[in-house]
Amino acid sequence: MGIIYVLWLRQIKRYFRSRARIIGSLGQPLLFLLSLGFGFGPVFQRAGQGNYIQFLAPGVIAMTVLFSGIFNGIELIWDRQFGFLKETLVAPVPRVTIMIGRTLGGATTSVMQGLIVAIACLIVGFRPNSMMAIVGGLVFMTLIAVMFTALGTAIASVLSDFQGFQMVMNFLVMPIFFLSGALFPLANLPPALTVATRLDPLSYGVDGLRAALVDLGHIGVALDAAVLAAIASAFLILGAWAFSKIQI
Repeated sequence: MGIIYVLWLRQIKRYFRSRARIIGSLGQPLLFLLSLGFGFGPVFQRAGQGNYIQFLAPGVIAMTVLFSGIFNGIELIWDRQFGFLKETLVAPVPRVTIMIGRTLGGATTSVMQGLIVAIACLIVGFRPNSMMAIVGGLVFMTLIAVMFTALGTAIASVLSDFQGFQMVMNFLVMPIFFLSGALFPLANLPPALTVATRLDPLSYGVDGLRAALVDLGHIGVALDAAVLAAIASAFLILGAWAFSKIQI
């Protein structure tokens, strides 16, 4: 447990040392909130769907956690290229322990970034239903963070350069985000798009966040949580296996 705590703490310290990363994490979410939230808001309201900021904010929070979690894999590639990972791997502990520590640290920083964006959402007019709704939202943010941090670790474990990681992310992250229902309701979609959204793991995170925070879920909170927990466990196993195969 000691090495897990050390690696978790190291990831947290890295996050707070990078002020540019903290500030930069607000750029894209604010763009979505301000341009789409206020731009499409009147259209959304005239369609009888209510306040678009209330609908959009959980999706933007989930997007932030997704991007932050999966891009934690870049830190693994960085450590690998500059020799820091080798120093960690020679420690007399199982590699799975190291992977869990890094994943928990990365997931924690992803939740922190999500909370920063949540505060920005409150500033622009988003209002959760209650304090208990915030607790439920934190649960879903944590599940999303663990799931995609583990996936980012698995991908980074089999790549050796930043260019390869960025290429994979371009073909993976954006489809995951746009098919998640973060920007549009999941109800009454064409059959093909319905299937695509159900296969997207982030759909369950966005829907769970939306249900917990503003009671606008479509799939069901229990199913959302169960699917996220199952996929997070699968990605943790995949990440641990890929991390164990790293050559130093």
